[in-house]
Amino acid sequence: MARNQYYTEGQQAAISNIRIAFFLNFGFTIMEIIGGMLTNSVAIISDALHDLGDSLSLGLSWYFQKLSNKKRDKRFSFGYKRFSLLAAIINSLILIIGSIFVLNETIPRLFAPETTSAKGMLILAVFGIIINGIAVFKLKKGTSLNEKVVYLHLLEDVLGWVAILITSIVMIFTKLSILDPVLSVLITSYVLFNVLKNLKSGFLIFLQAIPTEIETKKIETQIKNLPKVRGVHDLHIWTMDGKYNVLTIHIVLKSIADFNEIKTIKHKAKAILKELNIQHATVEIDMEDENCELENCST
Repeated sequence: MARNQYYTEGQQAAISNIRIAFFLNFGFTIMEIIGGMLTNSVAIISDALHDLGDSLSLGLSWYFQKLSNKKRDKRFSFGYKRFSLLAAIINSLILIIGSIFVLNETIPRLFAPETTSAKGMLILAVFGIIINGIAVFKLKKGTSLNEKVVYLHLLEDVLGWVAILITSIVMIFTKLSILDPVLSVLITSYVLFNVLKNLKSGFLIFLQAIPTEIETKKIETQIKNLPKVRGVHDLHIWTMDGKYNVLTIHIVLKSIADFNEIKTIKHKAKAILKELNIQHATVEIDMEDENCELENCST
């Protein structure tokens, strides 16, 4: 059986779109680094750093788009979803180191601007808008989460190149070389701000913090309102990758007539959890007169 037969038509399209975007972005990043050195533009080098991070993200997204479909095995009981999170953290750390390097090189130029080739910047900006624009077009109609995230990231790149284009035109007519380091600091600061925000979110996921969109009290209240439910305890919620949420809970029942009642209550509880954005739920049933050996047994 051919490898691509393991994927649906939509999955194959997603993999293909991200692959094309990766090669376009990575190829232009190399051109951009060389062009930034030739034009002596720290704004372009700053954007090259951003694009390098995008290329890493695209490459890993391409790989993980395929890997994420792999089911659980003997080594990873929840499957391979969390590997995408690992990739995001690695990318973030690389971008932070690169951003610090760029700022270290750029800030002195605010006080002693150097001559920059504004025409060279303009030419690179045009190429940047075209190449990134093609990648954005390829991903615009994507349906997978990976495609949507990458699409938004590349759309930011297009807007960044529009800013460089406008700045280069102004510099051609005004000779204000200081605009180049100013734009560099703005681009790098913007990238650094978003990277730090994403890195914080990534660490919270790794530390198994409760997802911000999940309301614990709402879950407890709705389950407690079910017939024959005396209370709940030992509720744990975490997320595998920011989208796939996992929950374990103990439900204490009272006055149960037979096993069918237990099955009915468990079915209703899982239906509630599914509506509240829990994709994987483990529900344990305790009886009212059952001794609880857990630390948190309050109902």
